[in-house]
Amino acid sequence: MSLRYAVVLEPDDNNTILVTVPDLPEAITFGEDRDDAMIRAVDAIETALIARIAAREDIPSPKTTGATSVALPALSSAKVELYRLMRRQNVGKAELSRCLGVALPQIDRLLDLRHNSRLDALDRAFHALGHTMDLRIRKVA
Repeated sequence: MSLRYAVVLEPDDNNTILVTVPDLPEAITFGEDRDDAMIRAVDAIETALIARIAAREDIPSPKTTGATSVALPALSSAKVELYRLMRRQNVGKAELSRCLGVALPQIDRLLDLRHNSRLDALDRAFHALGHTMDLRIRKVA
């Protein structure tokens, strides 16, 4: 399941579209048109989440609903869910690296939304925390 965030698109004063994310006030961007704005919205959301992970802050589930929303890529969503699970279980990166028998930089990469991690590595991390990761494929509406 991909995380989906509501976005607000508003005409900006320089013929661009301003994008804000109610659930992540720090995620602000713009686009030349609606399509460009939606693409940039995903990047702004990921950037905000990366900053929250780096600052060891909680990442709450998206709460705002709206007519316009964007879904994070599945890999980014899985990484955010791993981070959230680690926080709920009070498991730090060092402890997870010991459980998995890997070096700490590998855990850093598992939590890095910009790193193209392997799904099996994420699955092993979830399993080490007593959870499983499921993959679901759906037809686009």
